[in-house]
Amino acid sequence: MKITRQEVEHVARLARLELTEQEADTFTGQLDAILAYVDTLKELNTDGIIPTAHAVPMENAFREDEVQPSIGVENALANAPARAESFFRVPKVIE
Repeated sequence: MKITRQEVEHVARLARLELTEQEADTFTGQLDAILAYVDTLKELNTDGIIPTAHAVPMENAFREDEVQPSIGVENALANAPARAESFFRVPKVIE
């Protein structure tokens, strides 16, 4: 067994989780199975395999930044619930 019930209870305490007896037993078995599978994966020969962040090639979906004319103060503030001159008026949050 890779992980003990005491370790599961310790991690649950750190995470401020209250586990029942049944949950502690269940999680101990599940975490042990996960760690055993990780050990199985460690046995794979990964020589010559390039680490990747994505399984498929990715391209940037963002457009290039281009300078464009502004929408203007009047259009920007057209639906503002409150305004002060050319600014949005917001409730005071600092006293």
